Amino acid sequence: MQTRPLPRIAAVLALLLLPVCSQAQELRIVKRDPKTAALLCESQGKRVLFVAGTPEQMGAGHGQLLQALIPHVSPRTMSLVGAAYSIKTGVWFYDRMDEIYRRGSPFTPERYLRELRALSQAGGISEYHARGLNFFPELFHCSGIAVRGSATADDQVLHVRVLDYMAGVNLQNYGVLQVFLPEGWNAWVSVGYAAFLGTVTAMNEKGLAMGEMGGRGEGDWDGIPMTFLMRQIMEEAGSVQEALAIIRRSRLTCEYYYVISDASGDMVGLHCTPDKIETLLPGQQHPLLPAVPADTIMISAGDRAKVLSDRLQQQHGKISPQILQEVIRRPVAMKSNLHNAIFRPATLDLWYSDAGSSTPACDEKYAAFNLGQLLEFYRTSK
Repeated sequence: MQTRPLPRIAAVLALLLLPVCSQAQELRIVKRDPKTAALLCESQGKRVLFVAGTPEQMGAGHGQLLQALIPHVSPRTMSLVGAAYSIKTGVWFYDRMDEIYRRGSPFTPERYLRELRALSQAGGISEYHARGLNFFPELFHCSGIAVRGSATADDQVLHVRVLDYMAGVNLQNYGVLQVFLPEGWNAWVSVGYAAFLGTVTAMNEKGLAMGEMGGRGEGDWDGIPMTFLMRQIMEEAGSVQEALAIIRRSRLTCEYYYVISDASGDMVGLHCTPDKIETLLPGQQHPLLPAVPADTIMISAGDRAKVLSDRLQQQHGKISPQILQEVIRRPVAMKSNLHNAIFRPATLDLWYSDAGSSTPACDEKYAAFNLGQLLEFYRTSK
C-alpha cells in the first residue's frame, strides 16, 4: 500500500484559508484534581476530561473527577445491559464478563489494567464492575467512511465514524470527550464515556484517526479486546502503516471492521478476525458493498450501505465536514445512533454529536474541537 503524495500547492493554500476550530479556547474549567493534574472542563454543552501521566495518575484523576457519574454507568446502566443479555441468551451476564476478562486480560497491555484498578478505587466502584464495563464491548457486535483527494472540496482526508450502539440505555447521558496524555506515549482524544478506558472513536496528536464496526465472532475472546487494541494504536502509532503493523502482530478477537486514516493522506479499510486481515484500499470495489466512489473508503451494511453509496456519489468532489453531517443522516445512521464523529487528521479538527434523550446523534448539534488546541489549553492550565 502506498502513501498518497502530498496535496497540491493550491489545495494547501486553500486549507490555510479555512477556519480551524476555535472552541478549544472557550473551555471552562469545572474541576481539577491537584494530586493527578487531571482537569474536567465544559465546552458547547460537552464534558471534556484531561488525564495525564502514569496509568495510576490517569486512572485516579479520571475516577476522582467523574466520581458522580461513574456508578451510574457501572453498575447501574450495565445492569440493564446485563439483564437484557441474560434474558436473550440464558447466560448470566457477569459470568460472561468474567470469562472475557480471563481470556482477554493476558493479551491486554498491563498499563491499561493498572489504570483500570486506579479508576475503580477513585471512582467509588469495585474493580469487578470496572472490569465488566471495560470488557463488555467484546460481546456486542455502525458505518465508517474516509474520503480524500477527488472526493473532497479541499483535497484533505475526512474521516467519519457512525456509532449505532444502544442509545436506548441512555449511555449518552455519561458522554465525555476524553483527552489522554500518557507518559511516554502519544497524546490522543476519544469520543467516550465515563469510566471507559478503551476507545471506539479516536484521533491522536500525529493525525491518526480510527473507528470500528462490529461483526460476528462472539466467543473468540483469546486476544486483546478491540477497545484496548484501538487505544494501543492511538498511543503507539503515528501513521496508517504503523497502525497496520500493530494489528498484524496482535492476537485479535471476534470479527471487526476498521477504518484508519492519517494526516499524510493514507487510509485503509480492514476486515479483521483472529485468523485473517483483509485490506480495502480507497476506491476498491468489494462484492459485499455497493459502488465505492474514487478516493473513498466505505464500510457499512444492509440497506443503509446503498443509501450511503448514493449520497457519497452525489456529493463527490464537494465533500466537506458539513456535507458529511448530512450524508450520514438516517437511514445511514440507525435509530440506535449513539454518537457520530468527523475527523480532519491534517489539521487535528474534530466534530462530534451525541444522541439526545429520544433522538439519534445524527439529528443533534455537532460540537467542534481541535486536538492541538486542546493539548495547548491543558498544558498552559496546569
